[in-house]
Amino acid sequence: MPAELIEERPPADAPPPVRPRRTRVRELPEVRWAALATAAFLPAFPLDLAGAPAWLWGPLYAICYAAGGWEPGLAGLRALRERTLDVDLLMVLAAIGAAAIGQFLDGALLIVIFAVSGALEAFATRRTADSVRGLLDLAPETAARITPGGAEERVDVSALRVGDTVLVRPGERLPADGTVREGMSDVQQAGITGEPLPVDKGPGDEVFAGTLNGTGALRVTVDRDASASVIARIVAMVEEASERKAPGQLFIERIEQRYAIGVVAATLALFAVPLAFGADLTETLLRAMTFMIVASPCAVVLATMPPLLSAIATCGRHGVLVKSAAAMERLGAVTRVALDKTGTLTEESARVGGIRVLPGSGLTEDEALALAAAAERPSEHPLARAVVTAARERGLRLEPAADFASAPGRGVRAVVTGHTVQVGSPTALLGGAAAPPERPATCRDGSVRRAITSRCPVRAAVAEVEDSGATAVAVLVDGRPVAVLAIAAPLRAGAAEAVAALGRLTGTPPVLLTGDNKRAAARLGEEVGITDVRAGLLPQDKVATVRGWEDAGERMLMVGDGVNDAPALAAAHSGVAMGRAGSALTVEAADAVVVRDELAAVPAVVTLSRRARRLVAQNLVIACVCIGALVVWDLLGHLPLPLGVAGHEGSTVLVGLNGLRLLRSSAWPGAARAGRRDAGS
Repeated sequence: MPAELIEERPPADAPPPVRPRRTRVRELPEVRWAALATAAFLPAFPLDLAGAPAWLWGPLYAICYAAGGWEPGLAGLRALRERTLDVDLLMVLAAIGAAAIGQFLDGALLIVIFAVSGALEAFATRRTADSVRGLLDLAPETAARITPGGAEERVDVSALRVGDTVLVRPGERLPADGTVREGMSDVQQAGITGEPLPVDKGPGDEVFAGTLNGTGALRVTVDRDASASVIARIVAMVEEASERKAPGQLFIERIEQRYAIGVVAATLALFAVPLAFGADLTETLLRAMTFMIVASPCAVVLATMPPLLSAIATCGRHGVLVKSAAAMERLGAVTRVALDKTGTLTEESARVGGIRVLPGSGLTEDEALALAAAAERPSEHPLARAVVTAARERGLRLEPAADFASAPGRGVRAVVTGHTVQVGSPTALLGGAAAPPERPATCRDGSVRRAITSRCPVRAAVAEVEDSGATAVAVLVDGRPVAVLAIAAPLRAGAAEAVAALGRLTGTPPVLLTGDNKRAAARLGEEVGITDVRAGLLPQDKVATVRGWEDAGERMLMVGDGVNDAPALAAAHSGVAMGRAGSALTVEAADAVVVRDELAAVPAVVTLSRRARRLVAQNLVIACVCIGALVVWDLLGHLPLPLGVAGHEGSTVLVGLNGLRLLRSSAWPGAARAGRRDAGS
């Protein structure tokens, strides 16, 4: 490592570390208007009770009414123009009605409590958004870019392009997602991956924008534009999720209008019918307005979204992107889990463990590998990257490839130095030559396979590779088999524990769906504890398997990473993509994306979803019980207007705060622990 990397220090004009933004109470307009309404009410209240002249407390009540009621009143009028009835408008009308019959104190108290509860809801909701959007503030605004001549220039992060090299000094935050080119350091990346301890980084390691560099200096090659960084993806997807509503919320909104109209009709009846029988005007109006307040479904409307959005925000802080409230709700309802093999249960960084050149091919190992790597270079599949990496590690020159084509589950085809090169599944490319030995088949040279495969060397090479537990990849040149590559990927850390946790959560053992050969798949299944292994599947086979379970009444969770997994993820009740190496199509098809590629996050997300669903149920019970009790009290007894207001708004605030419990820092670790031990909550 060059000495200057250790000796460099931040220049005097280097930007200071950026702290995550956090909304202050006074920044919210709802809080400021509520404070003004309360400030006007507090002196007016004792003056009114003491019998002071109206000119002393009247203007203060007027300020209270205006400050606390103008915003919900205006919003309600706009809703009326669109032929919808906003429940907030009912509160304002009740306050105005109280003032119209001389009950200024009751109306002002309603306005104050209503404004304060609205301010608390706004603050809690903003904190949910801050917990995610604050990630953007972690990324610095400028970066030290290294020019081709070796000089250093400070540029805006938005000016960085893929392939640029940036210098990150000790104590600075990384400006972009990239790969370490030179240097060694420890990087604190808890804000992105959730790892509590700094992670050692060296040449070849991936780093993320916004993470904090430790004691060493790093030269990093930029891999993604700022708009495509992990931080930007988390923010964009979580904000999108906040706008997409869960089925429960949509149902509540569908009945809200009818319910609100019913409340207005009942209120008018409670006012008109007693008056027709000679009841007192003031008492009747107060009872009717109290009914309208306590029967309003504010708490019911607020019951669904806060728990789900809180769970989404917590997942986002720990590197799991859940795309919508509907997706979060679906994750907790799954009853069976299907997992892909390569890139999901195993690391995406598969490696070429051996090259078996076939007799008569006329190629050396290096020549066969160079042809395969040249054809695979445009592909994004993990096995393709393994082939290309092996060729580069040997220092082989890769010729340009033309007419590249990729078929998910089969392999790739390209023209290299005038020859058609095919690389992919032996079953798909070789047909009978790669069939199981118990079923007769014919090799490409026309010979009949015997128990001894000496006359069919490609079959022998494939069998040898698969018996070792590796994945066999066939290489064909102009339609003739020339080599078989042995590719293996290490098992992901904690894969067996994650599989066991998913089995306990759903009550059914997970299943393995893979396009790999049966022997390699069975060997991996034994390692992670999966007994139901479906191997040799093409994308349409995975879809058919998932749909078969769905038709049988199961709610499937599909976990995968490759292009061939995307159709199954879309067909399943819910899908989770391993995002770090996952294809763009897979990430798009999934309901949730595990950015850090940690399989243990999947059971944690399922557990968090189930907790959010339980909070929704709790909120609905709280809201319905409070509304029912207050309505019965008002109809059968005498419920004072201030007490009705306090009960109604108190239940609304209680429901909102209960829904935000999943924002606590302990929510994710608790879900992870519960996912490991829960037998199916």
